[in-house]
Amino acid sequence: MHTGERPSVAYLFLSPWIAGALLLTLGPMAASLYLSFTDYDLFTAPRWTGLDNYVRILTSDPHFWNAVAATTKFVAISVPVQLAAALGVAMLINRPSRARGAYRSAFYAPSLLGASVSVAVVWRVIFHDWIGQPDRALLALVLLAVWQFGAPMVIFLAGLQQIPREYYDAAAVDGAGPWRTFRSITLPMLSPVIFFNLVLDTIRAFQVFTGAYVLSNGTGGPSDSTLFYTLYLYEKGFVEFKMGYASAMAWLLLVAVAAITALLFRTSRSWVFYGGEA
Repeated sequence: MHTGERPSVAYLFLSPWIAGALLLTLGPMAASLYLSFTDYDLFTAPRWTGLDNYVRILTSDPHFWNAVAATTKFVAISVPVQLAAALGVAMLINRPSRARGAYRSAFYAPSLLGASVSVAVVWRVIFHDWIGQPDRALLALVLLAVWQFGAPMVIFLAGLQQIPREYYDAAAVDGAGPWRTFRSITLPMLSPVIFFNLVLDTIRAFQVFTGAYVLSNGTGGPSDSTLFYTLYLYEKGFVEFKMGYASAMAWLLLVAVAAITALLFRTSRSWVFYGGEA
């Protein structure tokens, strides 16, 4: 049977995914978009207020801009440091070794545990002296994020294993040193993987929540230094019950992340190398 001869069968198998997308993703998104133009507070019927929520967020809410600044700083520091750590460890364990599988599991484990509340509590105990200081509280959260480098490390490791060994042998014959080999072979050949990890980590970093909530007791302190965007959104929606306001914040975040992702795709044309390109 050729694909396409019985499309009804294909739609039957796709129906669970389509139903899930409509009920659990597109439906809630449409409801959130509607609520962002209302004053909905969970207890009374939503009242249409037009662009009031967006105007108040952008023009008269200093905590919003503090949250934007803290989140931007966190993303700008944590993403490149985490990717550098992931790439460095991936290159180390890419060397022939019988324990490669054990190393891979050991370094990947923090990615499975890092987003949990229990790890955030442990992190709070370890960095107790830092949490009360505005200039160090953010650094503690950056270290927590960098510690979870296992997922990008596994992807880097898979990319390193796809680079033909002949390139390194030719570089060795030409007398290229480790740095020249890394800059001229590893980085260009790995650039699609770097770009992939960069996009994923950037989107993930903008959604950071658990660590900031636990370390600051949900306050975003001290001095709003850890008041990340999602934490402030949570406060507005589930503490102050301003669901319309929180919905507007969620849509602003979606637009901002989409714009940054589009910018990354735009800049990738100048530094990402694909094997099929001339």
